[in-house]
Amino acid sequence: MADSEHLSAPGCWTACTNFWRTPKGILLFAEIILCLVILICFSTSTSAYSSLSVVEMILAAVFFVIYMCDLHTKIQIINWPWSDFFRTLIAAILYLITSIVVLVERGNPSKIVAGVLGLIATCLFGFDAYVTFPLRQQRHTAAPTDPADGPV
Repeated sequence: MADSEHLSAPGCWTACTNFWRTPKGILLFAEIILCLVILICFSTSTSAYSSLSVVEMILAAVFFVIYMCDLHTKIQIINWPWSDFFRTLIAAILYLITSIVVLVERGNPSKIVAGVLGLIATCLFGFDAYVTFPLRQQRHTAAPTDPADGPV
């Protein structure tokens, strides 16, 4: 009976929606929405560059679900901070390259909007990569200098 109460829908819903309010949840949600808007802009002009938006939107949604359901603590095989860092770093680089190419080609207005939004996505993914950099998150404490403070 205790297990069924622990896995009840309201408790699960609360645990899942609490992630939305964290800075990482907001960043992932913004990435998903921005990729969707860029995908729509590319779809109206040309479908040649839309695959980047589709892949990044799916990856951001997968990481959103993994963090939201707290699966990153249950699945220890994968190093999630490094995986998320490389996902965002690669996305930032690819969006930068794609946006520069699109803006240099100069197409119809929706293609230009997609290029500008791609530059914004570059900044968003770059900021996410900076925030999730695993070595930045490690906090080192100073070693005790007084022999009375340390282990004897």
